[in-house]
Amino acid sequence: MNNELWLAFGFLGQALFASRFCVQWLVSEREGRSVVPILFWYISILGGCALLTYAIWRRDPVFIIGQGFGLLVYVRNLVLIRRH
Repeated sequence: MNNELWLAFGFLGQALFASRFCVQWLVSEREGRSVVPILFWYISILGGCALLTYAIWRRDPVFIIGQGFGLLVYVRNLVLIRRH
C-alpha cells in the first residue's frame, strides 16, 4: 500500500475512533444523564485497531504503546460489562 493510502487509512481510523464520543454524547442526551453505551467500547476497539495498525506501519513506538494499552482497556470493559 502506498503512503497516500496509509494516510487515508490513518485518518479513517482516527475518524472512527473520534466518532465514539459522538455516540456517547447522543445516547447521554437521549437518556438525560451521562451514559457510556456498549457501542462506545466496540467503536473504541475498531478505531483502536485501525490506529494501532497505522502506528505499526509508521513504526511509532509511542503511538503503538498508547493504542495497544487502550485496546486492553476497551476489551476489559466489555468483559466487565458481560460479567455484570
